[in-house]
Amino acid sequence: MSKPSGEPSFEKALAELEKIVARMESGELSLEQALSAHKRGLELARFCQKQLEAAQQQVKVLEGEVLKPLAAASQAEADEDR
Repeated sequence: MSKPSGEPSFEKALAELEKIVARMESGELSLEQALSAHKRGLELARFCQKQLEAAQQQVKVLEGEVLKPLAAASQAEADEDR
């Protein structure tokens, strides 16, 4: 699956988002800079969320829509071991 040109990878977007959060938490930004950083952070968060949702859909297809909650899967494995 190729990305459109200019679109960052999930990892790069997440790294940029982490840097923005750190800068905002440091309190070193002016109001205008903080607003701009917040806007960019929202864009990056939405992008990352979409990437995660797409990955989840791919996993569902690969698993044949047979995803189980972790607790149920662990219980099923325990039952099989008996």
